[in-house]
Amino acid sequence: MRYSKMFMPTRREDPADAEIASHKLLIKAGFIRQVARGIYTLLPLGQRSVRRIERIVREEMDKAGAQELLMPAIQPAELWKESNRWNEYGPELMRFQDRKQSDFCLGPTHEEVITDILRNDVTSYKQLPINLYQIQSKFRDEIRPRFGLMRGREFIMKDAYSFDVDIEGANKSYDIMYKAYEAIFDRFGFEYRAVEADSGNIGGSRSHEFQVLAETGEDEIVSCQSCDYAANVEKAEIQIAKSEIKNEVEAGTLEEVYTPKMKTIAEVSTFLERKPEDFVKTLIYLAGEQFIAVLVRGDHNANELKLKNLLKSDGMDTTEFRMANDVEVGKMTKAPVGFAGPVGLKMPIYADLSVAPMANFIVGANKKDTHFLNVNFERDVEISEFADLREAKGGDACGKCGGVLESFRGIEVGHIFYLGTKYSAAMKARVQNKEGESCPLEMGCYGIGITRILAAVVEQNHDEKGIMWPMAIAPFQVMIQPLQMKNEDVVSTAETIYKALKDAGIDALLDDRNQGAGTKFKDFELIGIPLRVTIGARGLAEGKIEYKKRTDEAFEMIPLDGIVEHVICDIKSFKLNT
Repeated sequence: MRYSKMFMPTRREDPADAEIASHKLLIKAGFIRQVARGIYTLLPLGQRSVRRIERIVREEMDKAGAQELLMPAIQPAELWKESNRWNEYGPELMRFQDRKQSDFCLGPTHEEVITDILRNDVTSYKQLPINLYQIQSKFRDEIRPRFGLMRGREFIMKDAYSFDVDIEGANKSYDIMYKAYEAIFDRFGFEYRAVEADSGNIGGSRSHEFQVLAETGEDEIVSCQSCDYAANVEKAEIQIAKSEIKNEVEAGTLEEVYTPKMKTIAEVSTFLERKPEDFVKTLIYLAGEQFIAVLVRGDHNANELKLKNLLKSDGMDTTEFRMANDVEVGKMTKAPVGFAGPVGLKMPIYADLSVAPMANFIVGANKKDTHFLNVNFERDVEISEFADLREAKGGDACGKCGGVLESFRGIEVGHIFYLGTKYSAAMKARVQNKEGESCPLEMGCYGIGITRILAAVVEQNHDEKGIMWPMAIAPFQVMIQPLQMKNEDVVSTAETIYKALKDAGIDALLDDRNQGAGTKFKDFELIGIPLRVTIGARGLAEGKIEYKKRTDEAFEMIPLDGIVEHVICDIKSFKLNT
């Protein structure tokens, strides 16, 4: 391809609304353009890289035995009502009506549609297992789309769905997909972690996220330094570290202390000259129609997912589950927000495990501008249950082996779920098993964010000059840059190299613009093509060609008669390594 014939609108200035590297660079380098908030056009360079990402995903999915199909983006409400998600999914589901006032939605995912397909054509275990996938645009009406392709409203996604006759088969399908995902992300050259995760509104009981490590990641994950356990902080299991277990001390006298206008742990700890870990926070939640209190140490955060799951397991209604508002807190505690405490509180009280060994701690006194000192369990507070209810963080003890957890920021690029019979039972997708009995299909769901990968790659592969694409998904493999466009020898040599590389199957871009070396080099660095071949009159007079890798600071001079083979060998070497 010739640069002069391509639509490659690069920019020198950062977009005003861009906050992270991938958003800035994909716009500056001419890969994307915004149409509306959270909705982007893929320009030719962006489309070329996305197609390379899709090719790798297809190769590994096909290798794993999945079959590609394409389902419609528009889905009828009837299917979503069968699965009970029409009202449950929330405002992210873009709903609309056609001219006949029939309800439809723009598909954010396709569990209902694929289940409908299978229930009409699969009747026996002999037809299983089946794994079907598609690569298609999705739409989720995010309340705060941001970071360019990282959290958009419209995006390209690969979603796959497995169907088995029993749990054993479903787990085998899940494991096959897990390995396929590892192969995919290895080929992209990512530094990533596969972490345990919550299933969210997709449903299911087994779930892993594939998180690309990046400082700009929206998710926090933890990984054990002693075993292979890794999880999203929402899901991570933790133990009480030995350092947190305190020796028994004599219970002090319960004491009321005046703390004027001090609502936060930071304010009260400074005022009382005590550490935040000497405090216990009391948080009020509403579960169904029941108010409950949750206790966590002053320097910890409550994990609402763990709490909700605990309440569910205790048989409590969590259809409506949220933190109580200021008015509700005042009504239940007789005090403003910031002064709630467990002493004398008339509701079920749940406490995090790290609170259990505490003694003589400080809490709100359920009275304006007042706290209690020397609070102790049994004497002052009755706990309904102690459980792991806090958000994990670096330095915590691993819930599996007791080792130390290390904290990372991550970008979720893939998520796999074991769904069980959540959809098949609701939608009556059943087959006959070996015993001749009718049973609901066991399902799995497997997603990869194609356009999010484009952004994630940039987050891990850039410098102050621009993008540094891995060879696997670069829009071109090599850029050929003749520097003196009026010099016939320079131009003809560039054309000869360009043709030889194309004939060898190399995806080359010939920078045939009549621009100075500075402009050409800056565009090469900004766009991030892996290899650069530069033809200059001075080097050519010595029979040498300048050759540079985007990831290297220095260039090397290669004999003219060996430059084509040198490029080919480098590209082949990359393919062998992947």
